[in-house]
Amino acid sequence: MSLHKRPTGGEQPSMLGALKLRVPFVHYKVEIPDVLQGAILCVVPLSITALMTSVLGIPFEIAVAFVLLNNILYLVHSHFGDPAVAGWITAGIPLYIAFLTGYPEGDERLLALIALQLTVAVIFLGLGVFKGADALVRKMPMSLKSGILIGAGVSAVMGEFAADGRVWSMPITILTGAVLGFFMLFSETAGPLRARYGFFRFVAQYGIAVPFLIAYVFGIIIGEVNAPVIEWGFTTIPFSTIFRDYSLFGLGFPPLEYFIDAIPLALAAYIIAFGDILVMDSLFKNADGVRKDEKLVFSPRRNSIIVGIRNMLHALFAPFISLSGPGWTGGQALVINRYMNNPRSVMDSYWGGATSLYWGMTIAIVLVPVVTLFKPGLNIGMALTLLIQGYLCGYLAIEMLDRQTNLERGVAVIVGSVLAVKGAAWGLGVGLVLWFFLEKNWFADAYEATHHHDDGVGEDAVADRS
Repeated sequence: MSLHKRPTGGEQPSMLGALKLRVPFVHYKVEIPDVLQGAILCVVPLSITALMTSVLGIPFEIAVAFVLLNNILYLVHSHFGDPAVAGWITAGIPLYIAFLTGYPEGDERLLALIALQLTVAVIFLGLGVFKGADALVRKMPMSLKSGILIGAGVSAVMGEFAADGRVWSMPITILTGAVLGFFMLFSETAGPLRARYGFFRFVAQYGIAVPFLIAYVFGIIIGEVNAPVIEWGFTTIPFSTIFRDYSLFGLGFPPLEYFIDAIPLALAAYIIAFGDILVMDSLFKNADGVRKDEKLVFSPRRNSIIVGIRNMLHALFAPFISLSGPGWTGGQALVINRYMNNPRSVMDSYWGGATSLYWGMTIAIVLVPVVTLFKPGLNIGMALTLLIQGYLCGYLAIEMLDRQTNLERGVAVIVGSVLAVKGAAWGLGVGLVLWFFLEKNWFADAYEATHHHDDGVGEDAVADRS
């Protein structure tokens, strides 16, 4: 229950004026189904620990503490007026890995990540405060935007299937999970099954969690995955260790050249993230059309400011390899679909679902038995996340190019290929050069003016002759 009730068709009650603070049990009802979904889906954020240990050399226990901090910051969105189910800038993860591995392992990589995350924070805060987000993305050539997505998708798949990729560490297990995950999310068969069978619909609402669990158990049975060793207790956050060994205050400020190197990748990450903002805006408008009893207000500006604050806090205290993004598409779809498909008597407010999902996930991460239960299979979760992200990036890029010219399609493929192989700086640089010399018609204005002038002369001459 919640103490404050909204009028039909109005916004959910809040406090502190423009901050729109909402407190559980006071301004929204905790939704148990979403708490349970969040608890099951804790495998998704925990899977990033596989990269934090392998790329950054962070011990597993510290990496879990970073994940817990990250999850707590997700709750800032839904508690301060932003309806987004927040997440990472997932599509860029292969690009961040390529960027970081260009630095020596140890403190240098952490400093490079701090520089990258600070740069991303400044971009989000600047564009959020000064309302420049729309202008930046609107003016960027479509070939570059599509090329960035192509590069991110190709990098994701290449990284998993490379000679040292996760697929070959447990091939049967990961490929089984991938087939099940793709079937549940994207197959032509799954749609009719969801519509016809309640059980299949129930299973499908958990996204990749069920395919992960099936693959995990199967991997243990066939011997590709070690059986978990359950430990007891609660996840703690060792603030003194994190402050001393991993924060900007303990490591020092990154050199200027690290920031210069990070700028192209930070811009690419922002462009990828802005696509999530557009998707969320569309989803909330659809929800308003279905649920007339509640008005959802989504402000890209508010979302960008909160994302900037999250990235800033991580950069200062606990640099996070996946960066902080505006939305988690999978979690957003889960919450908003349940909200749209149920009346107010079943799900009183969208805000209850959006916050309860992350309350459940955060509580699960606090419980060490849950973390240690899934620890041997976290590489499976990371592999599934990146393979599915590669698929999503691929079809979104192609969808963008369906409305463009062959020239733009060709430039996008070149940009994506270079970006996947050489990194964001090369990809954006090559893309701008190709746009400058191939796509930009430098004589269009002059030709149009001459053409109109000729037409005018012709019309005048005809008039004179008559």
